[in-house]
Amino acid sequence: MAHSHVKRAFKYRFYPSDAQAAELSRTFGCVRKVYNMALAARTEAWTRQERVNYNATSAMLTAWKKTEELAFLNEVSSVPIQQCLRHLQTAFTHFFGKRAKYPRFKSRKKSRKSAEYTTSGFRFLDGRLTLAKMREPLDIRWSRTLPKGASPSTVTVSQDAAGRWFVSLLCDDPSVEPLPATDKAVGIDVGLDHLLTLSTGEKIANPRHERKDRARLALAQRRMAKKAKGSNNQAKARRKAAKVYARIADRRRDHLHQLTTRLVRENQTLVIEDLTVRNMVKNRSLARAISDAAWSQFRSLLEYKAAWYGRNVIAVDRWFPSSKLCSTCGTLQEKMPLNVRTWTCDCGTTHDRDVNAAKNLLAVGRAVEACGAGVRPQRSSPGRQSAMKQEVSRREP
Repeated sequence: MAHSHVKRAFKYRFYPSDAQAAELSRTFGCVRKVYNMALAARTEAWTRQERVNYNATSAMLTAWKKTEELAFLNEVSSVPIQQCLRHLQTAFTHFFGKRAKYPRFKSRKKSRKSAEYTTSGFRFLDGRLTLAKMREPLDIRWSRTLPKGASPSTVTVSQDAAGRWFVSLLCDDPSVEPLPATDKAVGIDVGLDHLLTLSTGEKIANPRHERKDRARLALAQRRMAKKAKGSNNQAKARRKAAKVYARIADRRRDHLHQLTTRLVRENQTLVIEDLTVRNMVKNRSLARAISDAAWSQFRSLLEYKAAWYGRNVIAVDRWFPSSKLCSTCGTLQEKMPLNVRTWTCDCGTTHDRDVNAAKNLLAVGRAVEACGAGVRPQRSSPGRQSAMKQEVSRREP
């Protein structure tokens, strides 16, 4: 089977000149304005039972540019503005496919500031990137090398809440190839005391990045709250708080990248639990700890890396009683409160709660692989009894 090249985004920090920063800020503003106007037009048409597609919004954009009050849209590159209409179309496609909620308006303060350029909107020569409407190339810090002979298909420029500028180049990466097959498989149980517990018995500590910086974060937020609303001082204080958040998020992401890469390299099959983190964070006493553990981010990194390197990720039904089931004899315990960390089964085996859960996940994952059942039971067909459930009922005495 011929392996098609993986498209991979390479993200770098850059430091724009004053003129470049002003040009990009104007572009962000125009992108947000057009996105919101197109969303308003589509929403209005929706109330009249009409469907407006990308081509219709594109025609609207042409008309808007000719009006006096929106003539400023002609001053920035047309490429990112056109792209934001495509993004809106994608958002509606996901909404109609019941994969996402109805698209929301972009806010000046809260939404991510970004602009996407396709090949007609930038020039990439000898490692120098120049965007449309700019004379000078961007001052990029090339923290890692691009694949040999890479030519980006899209370039996305963004600025985060801490005021840092990033550029992301989407390229084909021929170096990403399936790893040699192995017969190793692992069950992974996520938790709060330990971030991960593996079926091998290994426990990976939870670094609790947010807790480490909690005092610093609280101080920054208190200072921000004392500033006059809408003032420059408040904007400065907000940026300082955002810097603390960014530091937490960067360290968390780096740790998860190292973990997921290691797990994918070592194992052919990785079995995880199909958790609904969305619902779990509604528990106020645990919300902060669950968000800090970033289980959803761990899963998405694991899944895309597994797809790159030819590995399998199996998500086990969240109702599968992985903690209550004895991994030695298959007896199901009636109750297993969260404070019970070790327990002894009637068969005489003493279990560490998390290791036992990981072993059960692995056993069920192997069963799913053997009988070829659906990998994501809960997401694809909530009503149907999944293979994991059938497997449990077969194992119960």
